[in-house]
Amino acid sequence: MAELTTVARPYAKAAFEYAYAEGKLELAVWSTQLSLAAALVQDADFARYLSRPSMTVAEQETAFLAACGGELSTGVRNFLSLVAVNKRLLALPAIAELYEALKAQAENTSDVLVMSAFAMTDEQQEALANQLAKKLGSRINIRTEIDASLIGGVIVRTGDLVIDASVRGKLSKLSATLNS
Repeated sequence: MAELTTVARPYAKAAFEYAYAEGKLELAVWSTQLSLAAALVQDADFARYLSRPSMTVAEQETAFLAACGGELSTGVRNFLSLVAVNKRLLALPAIAELYEALKAQAENTSDVLVMSAFAMTDEQQEALANQLAKKLGSRINIRTEIDASLIGGVIVRTGDLVIDASVRGKLSKLSATLNS
C-alpha cells in the first residue's frame, strides 16, 4: 500500500493543483470524476479486463475512457489519458483518496466519523461538530455509524486522531489498569 501511495502522490498533487488553479467549482468536479474513475478501476471484472496481457496501453486507455462515457470534463479526460499511458490506472483509487485529502486541507474541512451506540439527534451532532470545529480549527463534516457494542458514548475518528469516549473503551482501560 505504501508503494501505491508513493506512485499516486504526484498524480494527486498535479490533479489538485490544476483543479485549484481553475477555481473552487472545478475542485468539486474533479472530486466527483476522480471518484467515478476510481470506482471503475475497483470493479474486479473491469480491472481484470484492463490487465489482460494482450491489451496494449492505447487499448487500455480507449477502453477506460469509453467506460467512463461522456461523464468526464476535458481536463479530467486528459489527466486519465496520462495516467493510462504511464500504466498507473490501478493507482486511481489512491490518487482519488490523496486528492480528497488535499481538497479538504485547502477547504479547511475535516471529515469525521462518529460511531455511537445509539442514533444521535441533529442537535447532538451539531453540538459535537461545534466542539470538534473549535478543537480542530476547521469546518466539520460528520458521518455517523451505529455500533451497539460500544454500550454507550462515542468514538470520534478523523485522520490520525481517535477520541474514544465510549463505555466499552473506558471498561477496557479499567480492565488494563486492574490487570497491571
